[in-house]
Amino acid sequence: MLSSVGKFFADKFRRIIPESFIFAILLTFLAVILAFFWVDAKPFAIVQAWYKGFWILLAFAMQMVLILVTGYAIAISPPVTKFLDWLSKKVSTPVGVYVTVCVAGTIFSLISWGWIVLTAVLARELGRRVKGVDYRLLAGCVYSTFLVWHGGLSGSIPLVMNTADNFIIKAGLWDSMIPTTMTLLSPMNIVCNLAILILLPIIFVAMRPAEKDTVHFDDMIDEEHKAVKQVSIADEAESLKLPDTNLSDILNHSFIIQIIIALMGIWYLVWHFSTKGFSLDLNIMNFLFIMVGMICHKTPFRYLIAMKRACSNVSGIVLQFPFYAGIMGIMIHTGLGKAIAMALAGVATVGTFPFISLLIGGIVNIFVPSGGGEWAVVGPAVVEAAKTLGASMTPDQLTSFVARCSMAVAYGDQWTNMIQPFWTLAFMPVIAAGTKMQARDIMGYTFVSLIFSFFVYAICVTWLPI
Repeated sequence: MLSSVGKFFADKFRRIIPESFIFAILLTFLAVILAFFWVDAKPFAIVQAWYKGFWILLAFAMQMVLILVTGYAIAISPPVTKFLDWLSKKVSTPVGVYVTVCVAGTIFSLISWGWIVLTAVLARELGRRVKGVDYRLLAGCVYSTFLVWHGGLSGSIPLVMNTADNFIIKAGLWDSMIPTTMTLLSPMNIVCNLAILILLPIIFVAMRPAEKDTVHFDDMIDEEHKAVKQVSIADEAESLKLPDTNLSDILNHSFIIQIIIALMGIWYLVWHFSTKGFSLDLNIMNFLFIMVGMICHKTPFRYLIAMKRACSNVSGIVLQFPFYAGIMGIMIHTGLGKAIAMALAGVATVGTFPFISLLIGGIVNIFVPSGGGEWAVVGPAVVEAAKTLGASMTPDQLTSFVARCSMAVAYGDQWTNMIQPFWTLAFMPVIAAGTKMQARDIMGYTFVSLIFSFFVYAICVTWLPI
């Protein structure tokens, strides 16, 4: 039954969902219209606010790019590739495949949202090797493991809120960082992630089709555009060496140079965590991933090749973040954000606002398919509304309340990714290479994940403690 439901919704969604960049443009229009009619902003004042905001997230966008590419570079490193090969040989049944991909992929996403490519590599190997696996359903497994990324180590919103001088603080909306102990390490977040970890394998095992309806990997091969096996990073690096011994190649392929730099970085990281505890922000996560990636790839030239391959997936972030920043500019500089915050506060209570924040995160994510970009758009309004509703709270209670509402937006963001195909760009080039599969082929299955995960998020943000 669940399989039939998935197929039904897949057909509906692929007919109505345009490209994500169109959403960014439409949301800009919506912000302009609201600013004009709701807060009586003058047309050119709106345009000025839009331009004023257009460039304020450049540093943040670069942090987001690095989160993706550094995680991707680690995922395609030799040690990780060997681990995936070992793991794929241990699974021999379709049920085992779905469970393995769901569990491993969830863990990978908790480490880095860029590691969804690692899940795709594992799923592709298992889909090729194990008979009886529905390859479209398996791809749906991969994307559904993205349901936990915002509650993991690379979650944009909790890391932003724990970053000094983040844009919320610079805008004067909040006066201090919110530690990850109140977001990523909170009982609410831990229980939420564990619930998804348990729920996903059950859902996808239940959705597996009958043998006669199963579409195998071999059934989806595109003979006209069959993928050519990509040369390994090590082989590509060797092929680019000059025929004779020379200084440039010695430096390019020096393990010693790479390991010294990496050890310097690890030294700093040890000091950071030993003196500051589990304090994570975007800069620390990116620094950690860069150092780990350098160690995994051994030489500077190999790491450069890995990063070059990883950077092929960042075009959406590079193009769309200025538009998200422009929307943020409209919301801040025209007073629209504060007006929205007051409206939200007017229809919410302290008890209901976390749930409302979940819905806000889910709805806006349809138009702004980036956790960081979405927080730039709705973060100011959510923080303002939380402050208004919590005006009678003690400072510690208010900080906890803002942390809960921030994580609710984060959950909403990852929740509706299941019907927003933007982030399939990060893994579809891997799992669909040489096949006829498209992102729209999996959206029906992920819609089922969206339905079930909604209840997990709603319960967690409403009742579980921070």
